[in-house]
Amino acid sequence: MKKIIGLFTAVWLAGNGVAADWKPVPGHLMTRWAKAVAPDQVLPEYPRPQLVRAQWQNLNGLWDYAITDRAAAQPAQFNGKILVPFCVESALSGVKKPLTAQQRLWYRRTFTAPELAGDKRLLLHFGAVDWQAKILVNGQAVGEHTGGYDAFTLDITAAVKSGNNELVVSVFDDSGASHQPKGKQHFPAIAKPGGIMYTPCSGIWQTAWLETVPAAYVESLKIVPDVDGGAVSVTVNTQGGGQVQVTALDGDQPVATGAGAAGQPIVLKIPDAKLWSPDTPFLYGLRVACGADTVQSYFGMRKIALGKDDQGITRILLNGKFVFQVGFLDQGFWPDGIYTAPTDAALKFDIETTKKLGMNVARKHVKVEPDRWYYWCDKLGLLVWQDMPGSSAGKGGGKDKTTGERKDGVPFSPEVAQQFEAELKALVEGRWNHPSIIMWVVFNEGWGQYDTPRLTQWVKSMDPSRLVNNASGWNDIPCGDVQDMHSYPGPGAPKPTDGRAAVLGEFGGLGLPVPGHTWVEKTWGYRGMTNAAELTQQYGKLLQRAYELKDQPGLNAVIYTQTTDCETECNGLITYDREVVKPDLEKTAAANRGQFPPAP
Repeated sequence: MKKIIGLFTAVWLAGNGVAADWKPVPGHLMTRWAKAVAPDQVLPEYPRPQLVRAQWQNLNGLWDYAITDRAAAQPAQFNGKILVPFCVESALSGVKKPLTAQQRLWYRRTFTAPELAGDKRLLLHFGAVDWQAKILVNGQAVGEHTGGYDAFTLDITAAVKSGNNELVVSVFDDSGASHQPKGKQHFPAIAKPGGIMYTPCSGIWQTAWLETVPAAYVESLKIVPDVDGGAVSVTVNTQGGGQVQVTALDGDQPVATGAGAAGQPIVLKIPDAKLWSPDTPFLYGLRVACGADTVQSYFGMRKIALGKDDQGITRILLNGKFVFQVGFLDQGFWPDGIYTAPTDAALKFDIETTKKLGMNVARKHVKVEPDRWYYWCDKLGLLVWQDMPGSSAGKGGGKDKTTGERKDGVPFSPEVAQQFEAELKALVEGRWNHPSIIMWVVFNEGWGQYDTPRLTQWVKSMDPSRLVNNASGWNDIPCGDVQDMHSYPGPGAPKPTDGRAAVLGEFGGLGLPVPGHTWVEKTWGYRGMTNAAELTQQYGKLLQRAYELKDQPGLNAVIYTQTTDCETECNGLITYDREVVKPDLEKTAAANRGQFPPAP
């Protein structure tokens, strides 16, 4: 395997003309898309598909990097080059080193500022930096941000000069010692990941870019479809206020226009609205103007709600109809980029393959993806349950040893709760406009769970247009829109209640390692399979039973563990390098659609 990786790296370097000061770190697996990565060609797509400007400058590529003691000042000398936006622990970063809670990671690069004639402003955007970042331009502190999964923007106009400018980012990631949201990142970083925890991610892991805007510009959009009313509400938040104009489009043809004050909802009537669903993922275009600033966006007309079927069972209704949801628990890890897919085509591949396997939903598991992942879900038609990344923000929850009843936890501290809730709010607001997202999942399996009814209702009040799952699996504190259980290998179903829909948030875990396509030699699965034929047969049996549970007692959705293998875990239906779909694709797709061979 080492010889193969070495040959792959040599061919890659020769074929791409990669600079001598960067190459991927050999070891473990690489995906087919990794060979398309080069310092001058790193995730070149515009990173924010629902608020697009024509003019922008991508800052992905080679930066200087250094790792110092946590309290150290900015180093005079840097250690070498790192390829942004791949985390420092990844092979594609060119570094592949752990970052401990006693260290600080430094980035440095130069950029040429565009001419800022008149009252134009220069904005610096980061898709995500894990976890605490401080930013300096030409030695001047321009801002800082805490939170590993949400985007942030800084106005750096006052700090830039004509010609070359220095940009420095320092990062502290205390995941091993603190209670911050971190999902399935394994800490401390120097320990060996294993089981259900994986290699951590520190530093810049989503696209960084620059944009020039006028003094009054569009800052964000809040789009709420109203299927029943045949309309969409668009709120345009701006910097500088003023009047705004919005136009909905079907292709190139305007279908509705409106105008109003910034920060106030503008309602557009959409005649004979084309509804968004996994089978027909139609997207309307949206053009927004604020003075001299114009941005492009899009929206989908869809409604998600609870209702009763003709048997009186509480159902999840998409556009007024019950759709049985079958899909993956999607971890979002990559063998070469860890938290970051090597290319946009790689990001799209997971969603395309999920659809080819006959599935209609993915539960994005304790991770928040870059905006373009949700764009492809919107575009290709995949429903999404979006987890809040897990943490240890709460304590004391779980099963009471005396009574056996489930009990809620309490915050670890006011400061920890404040940070968790700040990141939860940023998640809901930051991914608000994607029609694919139909459910927010506040907690997973009791991880860091606390104040469950309050937080569930808080999320529901922030976004009444979607369902809210208080906790997926194990520690259900009755509240929210669904009752969620986990069952391995399962399937199983919670007893339906009058006001909450019954879902199976995790099941399956049929493990099959594929030689030559594993992260390590020794892997594990919840239930071992001997070959692809057995996996196909056993998967079909699980799904046939799941469809029986749909009818009685009234299951609404099943989430299979999982999309791909992940490091030591071989529970995926696809190998970690995305090279092999393990079971028979056609038979598996038929099972996921509820089509089973007749009984002998």
